[in-house]
Amino acid sequence: MVNIDSCRLIDFQDRIDERGGLVIAEAFKEIPFEIRRVFYLFNIPDEKSRGAHAHRECHQVLIAPSGHFTVEVDDGINRRRILMDNPLKGLYIPPGIWASELLFEPGAVCLVLASDNYDESDYIRSYDDYLSFRGIRSIR
Repeated sequence: MVNIDSCRLIDFQDRIDERGGLVIAEAFKEIPFEIRRVFYLFNIPDEKSRGAHAHRECHQVLIAPSGHFTVEVDDGINRRRILMDNPLKGLYIPPGIWASELLFEPGAVCLVLASDNYDESDYIRSYDDYLSFRGIRSIR
């Protein structure tokens, strides 16, 4: 069973010269899955967060190509916060991990690479349902 230690930072290759920087991320190389969907979050208002769900099957990599934000990963027992502030790193989040994106700096962008096309049935949006999915009894 996955846990927060299954989430890991991925280092991307970069090419920098007098024209600027280029970051390379390829499926089955840096990204541990085939990329089927790409989306990004931007203009997140102060005090707002995104995510707050888990996936049953979908793998994701989150990247901060501009600005910074925090990702909280949770396996139902342990939680950890990871500052995303480097466009040369991505955070791999496997299925079965509850994740929230929060504390967005004004102008920050969260780029998401996903292993699957959008499918609402893959989402677990209630934390109590998530604990049940993980086989953990709620202590509330």
